[in-house]
Amino acid sequence: MITKAELLERSIAKFTQFGSKHVTLDQLANELGISKKTIYTFFDNKEDLITSGVESLFNAYRENINEIIANHGNDPVLSVILIYKRGFEYLRYFKPSFLFGLEKYYPKANRLFDAFVEELANTIVYDLLKQAQDKGNIKKEVHIELVVKIYFFRIDNLVFKDNNLFETYQKKDLFKHMVIYNLKGIISDHYSNSYFD
Repeated sequence: MITKAELLERSIAKFTQFGSKHVTLDQLANELGISKKTIYTFFDNKEDLITSGVESLFNAYRENINEIIANHGNDPVLSVILIYKRGFEYLRYFKPSFLFGLEKYYPKANRLFDAFVEELANTIVYDLLKQAQDKGNIKKEVHIELVVKIYFFRIDNLVFKDNNLFETYQKKDLFKHMVIYNLKGIISDHYSNSYFD
């Protein structure tokens, strides 16, 4: 029998690839070789399943973020780069319809998504960039809060706005233009890491 963790993992893979509205619980049960009733033993309804899936994704990403900061915390700029590099790996597998579906049909899951994006940009990235500025690795005149709002808040909206940029451009090009080049413009002359060479 399938476990709750397996069901969650397989479900969120389907939802992110095809859009949560386009995958029915009947299709999911059929593909997993289980009954729909089995899904209901773990989750109250589809929104509960989707919300739990989104929460699971963000918990995994938070673990990645914590690991990155633990391993590279002495270099906050590098930490920001690695956090977004990992984020781009996650976003690459999201279809725009998944994110739009959250907003339109699953408000509970969408609130989780919005809260995570807010935390990532306005707390984690802001704090790291502020630390980098305090260390002298970012120019003193740079307004960190404004930089975060312009370049690092809601990258998902920019990538998926009208067209899926992941379908038009390579991930490495998007990453360079949206993260590396923006950071390169605010770092001090004496600071460098392998991404800026």
